[in-house]
Formats: sequence, C-alpha cells, structure tokens
Amino acid sequence: MEKLREGGMYTGTVEGYSSEGLGIVRLDGAVVFVPRAVRGETVDLRITKVMKTAAAGEIVKIHRPSPERTEPECPYYGRCGGCDFQHLTYTEELWAKRQRVQDALTRIGGTDLQVEEILGAKNPTHYRNKSQYPVGADGSIGFFQARSHRVVPIERCLIQSELSDKTAQAVASWMKRYKVPAYDETTGKGLIRHVYVRVNRAGESLCCVVANGRQVPREPELAALVRSAAPRTVGVVLNTNTRRGNVILGEKYRTIWGQDFLMDTLCGLSFKLSVPSFYQVNRDQAEALYGKALEYAGLTGQETVLDLYCGTGTITLCLAAKAGRAIGAEIVAPAIRDARENAARNGVENVEFFCGDASDVAAKLEREGLRPDVVSVDPPRKGLAPEVIESVAAMGPVRVVYVSCDPATLGRDVKRFAQLGYQAVRACAVDMFPGTRHVETVVRLSKGEIDSKKVRVEFSLEDMDMSGFQKGATYEQIKMYVLEHSGLKVSSLYISQVKRKCGLDVGQNYNLSKKEDAKVPQCPPEKERAIRDALKFFHLI
Repeated sequence: MEKLREGGMYTGTVEGYSSEGLGIVRLDGAVVFVPRAVRGETVDLRITKVMKTAAAGEIVKIHRPSPERTEPECPYYGRCGGCDFQHLTYTEELWAKRQRVQDALTRIGGTDLQVEEILGAKNPTHYRNKSQYPVGADGSIGFFQARSHRVVPIERCLIQSELSDKTAQAVASWMKRYKVPAYDETTGKGLIRHVYVRVNRAGESLCCVVANGRQVPREPELAALVRSAAPRTVGVVLNTNTRRGNVILGEKYRTIWGQDFLMDTLCGLSFKLSVPSFYQVNRDQAEALYGKALEYAGLTGQETVLDLYCGTGTITLCLAAKAGRAIGAEIVAPAIRDARENAARNGVENVEFFCGDASDVAAKLEREGLRPDVVSVDPPRKGLAPEVIESVAAMGPVRVVYVSCDPATLGRDVKRFAQLGYQAVRACAVDMFPGTRHVETVVRLSKGEIDSKKVRVEFSLEDMDMSGFQKGATYEQIKMYVLEHSGLKVSSLYISQVKRKCGLDVGQNYNLSKKEDAKVPQCPPEKERAIRDALKFFHLI
C-alpha cells in the first residue's frame, strides 16, 4: 500500500465486483473499489481514499468499454443510492450476483459446492410491490443518496410500481398544499417521515403515511388526494413512529380511510397483507424462489415441516400443500394473525402458526419433542443466531432449506451448520431485486447427503470445533468486516467507543489517556454505523 497515494493516477483491470456492487481493481497487492466499473475493462483511475489494506478510486478513463457496459436508463442514477447495476447489461448483472453467492459459499462457508444457474427475472423493471419512500427535512420525497440520509427527490422510479410513485407524489402534494411539516431526523421535530405503499397483482394499493405523531392535519384531504392519484386505493393508514433512529415503522396504526390491509395472490393462494407483514417485494421472482425451495424440500406428502421466520405464511402454506403437517413461526404478531387468516381463507387445515422469536420457538418445540423431517428458514439480513442453528440441528431434520437475502451471513451459517453435521448439497441464486446488488439464495442442507447420495456420517460432539458459535469477535475481525462491507478504516479506539455505547465490554483495547485534559477523537457517524453493523453481524448486539 505504500505505493498508492490519494490523488494518484493508476491503470488497472477490473477483475470483478464487491458485495457492495463496486468494481474490484488490484494495484500493488491492494484492492481498489471503483464505482461504475465493469469486469474486464482496463481503466485509468484516481485514488480517492487510501486505507490500510484497500483503497477507493474513481474512473478517469476507460481504455476500451466492455460490451457488458450499458447506458443507465434511470435519470437519477449516480445520485440515488437505490440501484447499483444500472451501468451493466442484465446478463452481466446476473453473472455478478451468482458469483457473489459462489464466493460467499466458498470463501466464508468453506464449501466447494457449485451454485446452480441463477434464476433471472423476465421483467427486471417496475417489479416492486412494496415501496418505502423517505421524506427529506425539506419535504422532498424520493430515496436516499448512497451512504447518506440525504433524500434525492424522485418522481418516477424504474423498479417501483407506477401506482406507488403516484401515491407518493400525492402525499407530497398534500404536504405542500397544506404546509404539513416534514420530519427532521437531526432535530427530531416535524411530522411526516415516510410514505409506504403496497400494490397487488390486481392493481389495487394500500397507502401508509408514517408520522412523528398520532395525528396529521387535513386527514380527509390526504385520503382524497391519494385516491385521486391512485383510484384503486383500498385504504389510507397512519402509522405513528416517535422514536429517533432508522426504523421506519412504529407500533401503532390508525386507519384514516378504507381498510388497513391488501389482498394478493401468490402461487395460486390468496394472502392478506397488513402494513408490517413480510412479503417478497417481487411477486414473479418470489414464485420462482418458492418453487426452488419446494424442490429442495423434497416433500412426498407425509412429512412434518417447520418454517421459521414465516411472515404471513407464504412459504408455510406452499409447503403445507406438499407435506403432511406444516408449522410456521414469526415474531411479528400482525403477520401471524394474517398467516392464520390466510390458512383459513385458502382452506389449508394441516398448518399451525406460533408467534414468537425464532430462537425461542425453535428451542421450545425442540424441548417438546418436535422432530420435523424438513426445516425451512427465511431469516432477515443478519442471518440466524447460533442458538437457532443449534436448536434446528438438535431436532434432527433430514433436510434444511435455507432462504437467504445476504450471501455473507448465509456463508457464515452454512459453515455453522456443517459443524453440526449438515452439509450444503445444492444452492441456487434468484434475482429478486434486478438493478440492485441484492440477491436471494436458496440452499439445501442435508444430514449425510452428498450429491443426492445417502451416506452414513459418524461424528463426535467432543471432536467438533464449536468456536464458530462463540458470541464474540476480535477487534481485527471487526475492522476487516467494516473494511470489506463499507470500505471504511476504523481504529480500535472507535470500536471501543461504539462498544461502550452498546453496553459491551471493551477489553484491553480501550486505552484512555492518563492526562486529564487529553482530547480523544470521537468516532464519526458513518463509521459508527458501519461498526454497529459489524457488531450485529457477530451477534454482539
């Protein structure tokens, strides 16, 4: 790294893509992350930031553009932080996503499993059935700029539904017409924080306005403007969120007009969706994803299936159609209520649902003697807690079907499952989020199955390496995670400061000056966010 300097000009070849969608160029043994780069291109780049083991750069000249480079259709590309791959052909985008999954399973998961051909989207635009628009302090409605909370005003988005965009603009018009103040996250004052819209297959929509209060002015006028912009709106709901922080939805809802739910169809089944209910944002790709999950489950009609993180019961009900008995668990109470209604609505009688944390439910069912044949998990981005993996393994299912939205945590959990005798035998990436760096993955884990052949596996718990289950991470591990996922270099001092804020032991790395008047540099907000993400990844918070 000694040879690289900020502002310096260098020439290199783009080798691939990072987990953040950045191009990777290697110079003098160091990785340089370059936005809007395309694999195979030789570029002149300027170093914008030098870190310990990596650097950031920007393209100055492309010697020969790749045939996989394309002109972004979105007029907001480069300002809005929502889409990372607008400069790539869709073929190259699919390659990047499959390779990201492959790298995670190989490098992090420690497996030599080859990922199957990625399931690409037939319609890579306007696919989102759920939209969440942040509202800027100046009243603008759009999406955040990359690595910031500055809102880029957006009227029409290439991946959102037209109905969602029209609904958001109607709320913006209401705010402007009646001088309804926007929320300012720096001061905690103001009223309107987010606009949340769901759209179903039939073209109906549900609007939710998130406010820093229990009431908003001119509520009838708000409903009227929304209905005028989207005539098939079925309801306008007010959500109250008075907490500081990045969580979008609060816990209290009030219906301003119409109903507080939306109906939709998926995999031939009908689903009731409340505002907080989890539901895949890309309906067509969700059906492809669930089809692959069913294939991996290998059901014959006699099995007992446990589905953790079941949301509104979409996967659970699909599994129930092929199983003898299905059990779903989810921590969000409204989602469980919807799941039970969805089961009754679709006439599915061989299913039951529990409301609770996945760790608690899995442990409880394991203690009660539940021995499912198949376990399905679809956790949030942070993946599975070690205790969930332990409880699942203790139940002794023949197969585990893991649906993941984050390849890194998937790789980590695949490795943990392997330590308990469950090997990844099949994996498939699904492009649920075209235009973005995000990718969905389905993995089949089997106890004693390799390449679809049954073998006997003998192991001793005493001989197993259980270090991966320890809820801890060294300062160096945290630094490397932050660098890989954000490109930021953080010091032990900054890590210690954040750990103290979180009520964690800082160990020997927090070396306070012995001088009473010593000035200690404070961790910048962007680095604090990156460190907190690392602490969550290692299950420290």
